[in-house]
Amino acid sequence: MRIVVLDGHTLNPGDLSWDALRALGECVIYERTPPARVLARAAEAEIILTNKTVLDRAALGRLPRLRYVGVLATGYNVVNVAAARERGVIVTNVPAYSTPSVVQLTFALLLELTHHAGRHAAGVHAGRWTRCRDFCYWETPLVELAGLTLGVVGFGRIGRAVAEAGRAFGMRILAHTRTVPPAPPAGVEFVALETLFRQADVVSLHCPLTPETERLVNAERLAWMKPTALLLNTGRGPLVDEVALAAALRENRPAGAGLDVLSTEPPKADNPLLAAPNVVITPHIGWATRAARERLMQTAVENVRAFLAGRPQNAVNAG
Repeated sequence: MRIVVLDGHTLNPGDLSWDALRALGECVIYERTPPARVLARAAEAEIILTNKTVLDRAALGRLPRLRYVGVLATGYNVVNVAAARERGVIVTNVPAYSTPSVVQLTFALLLELTHHAGRHAAGVHAGRWTRCRDFCYWETPLVELAGLTLGVVGFGRIGRAVAEAGRAFGMRILAHTRTVPPAPPAGVEFVALETLFRQADVVSLHCPLTPETERLVNAERLAWMKPTALLLNTGRGPLVDEVALAAALRENRPAGAGLDVLSTEPPKADNPLLAAPNVVITPHIGWATRAARERLMQTAVENVRAFLAGRPQNAVNAG
C-alpha cells in the first residue's frame, strides 16, 4: 500500500514522528508540494494525506490507483468530495483535535486587547519603566473581563468551550447558532445575531464557513457593535469582510480586533488589516500547539488504519 503525504511540514516540522504511519505501508513524505507537482508525486498513491494541497476534480480523475484521501485538518474544502465519492474514494478529516488550543488562543488575543501585556512588556524592555517617575505606568486603558458580555457566534465544540471559559472569567454569555441545542447550557442566552452584535462587549466567531456565513461580519454588522466592543476571529478568515473591518478600526468602531485567520493565507502585502490600528493578528497558530498536533497525527494515522481494516472512520463523503 503506497502512502503519499503531500505537505507534511506544517503538521510535523520535525518535532513529531511519522513512524506510526510508515508502519502501515510504503510511505513517501513531502514537506510541501506545489500544484504543478501534485500529479507526479501522487501518481502511484493508493492513500494520500493532505493538509492544504488541493485535490480538485481534475486531479482526482487522473489518479487511477487512489482509494483514500486523509485531510490533515478538520476543514476538508481542499478536496472535491463529490468527485471523490463518484470514484469510490473515501475522504476523511480529523475533527475536534484542536479545541483546547483554539480556546486558549482566543483568550490570548482577548487578553492582549484588554491588558496589552505584550505592549507593556516591550515598553519595559525599552526602558520606559526605568525612566518612570512612579512605581507603575500603563499606556492604554486596562479592561476587566468580569461583568462584560461575550457574544459567541457558532456553538459547536469550540464555541461551547469558549463560552465556558468566558463564564470562568465572570462574563455574561450570549450565543447565536443555526440550531439551538435542546438542553442549552446553564448561563448561556441564545439570541438573534443582531441582538448579539448590539449587546456584546466581545464578539467571538466560531461558526463554519458556508455561503451563508461568508463575510458574516460586514459593514452593517460592524456598525451594530458598541464603539468599545472587540471582535475576535479564530474560525475562518472569510467570515470577515476585511476591507470593512479595516475601515471600521480606523474609525475606532469597534475598539479593536484579534484575528488568527485571514481570507488569504499567507496574506498579501496589501491586505488592509496589516496596516489597520488596534488589531492583533497571529499567523493561524490556534491549532498548532504540540499537544494539538500530536492528537491530529494520532487520529490521522488511526483513520488510515481503520480504512485498511475495512472500517472507515471520520469519513466526510460516505453514502
